[in-house]
Amino acid sequence: MNFDGRQLRNAMGRFATGVCLITIYTDDRRPLALTANSFSSVSLDPPLVLWNLQNNSDVYADYASQRAFAINVLADEQQAMSNQYARKGQHELDPAHFREGSCGAPVIRNALVSLECELHATYEAGDHLIILGRIRNMHERPHGKPLLFYAGGYGELR
Repeated sequence: MNFDGRQLRNAMGRFATGVCLITIYTDDRRPLALTANSFSSVSLDPPLVLWNLQNNSDVYADYASQRAFAINVLADEQQAMSNQYARKGQHELDPAHFREGSCGAPVIRNALVSLECELHATYEAGDHLIILGRIRNMHERPHGKPLLFYAGGYGELR
């Protein structure tokens, strides 16, 4: 079978996903956020999740080396935040967008779910690094709809 990278990207885009902000503190304590939709639950016991970091990301060195991170599932009204932190060079977290987490990473205010994680393992996989985290703390918002991504754009639940 013959297909190029664009065809594969378009095909994978047919799978609807939620949108997350992955948050960390750099070694010099700068809070960063990175928009991602490559998030998945792995295990309930122990509680493990994963996300994928592109090898050519402008913040690769910051994210690949962190022991603590948070995965923040965004609500539909947080689309502007998703756009802001998806841009290269625009990852410095606005102080109004986060609070201190209890496990060493910033936590996004009003996210549907925030999972505070410690690094469990990493795996090189093609043009990405798979980052596996163990959940150490969790915060849930009782109401709201998720921000969804589908076929290269945002979508919504009906």
